[in-house]
Amino acid sequence: MTSITAQPLTQERFAPFGDVLELPKTPGRHFYSDALGNLRDSAKPSLSISLVEPSPAQPLRVEMLERHEFSSQSFVPVDVDSWIVIVAPHNASGAPDMDKLRAFIARGDQGVTYRPDTWHHGVTVFAAPATFAVFMWLEGGSGDEEFVDVSPVTVNLP
Repeated sequence: MTSITAQPLTQERFAPFGDVLELPKTPGRHFYSDALGNLRDSAKPSLSISLVEPSPAQPLRVEMLERHEFSSQSFVPVDVDSWIVIVAPHNASGAPDMDKLRAFIARGDQGVTYRPDTWHHGVTVFAAPATFAVFMWLEGGSGDEEFVDVSPVTVNLP
């Protein structure tokens, strides 16, 4: 089984997959609207709050990925210690390219926006339960999300 080690999340490393959302360190609003993508006129904005329980598995075994073909998806930390972001580009057939899977450790003050059609793992935390605000576009049909089983990859934390 393939094994990779997660790296610290930076905008440069994550750029092929989307944007890193840094929580403000100075007063005022910080806009990230350029990161939002909706490829369907009939889709409506969706904002949810998710409580994520810690994963007991270390190292993490990635066996499934998901994508939102027509919508970006943003995860903004509300009460988060750290979390792991796992992404993969497409292979020639459009499936996740597991040989190019990448994993990043995000701090509690970092969020991400996955571009539309970006393969990614479900949000995962290890240390403690975490709360995220999640924004995406939904139409209510099968095009909202797709899950695929993948060849397992072990993700080690540094």
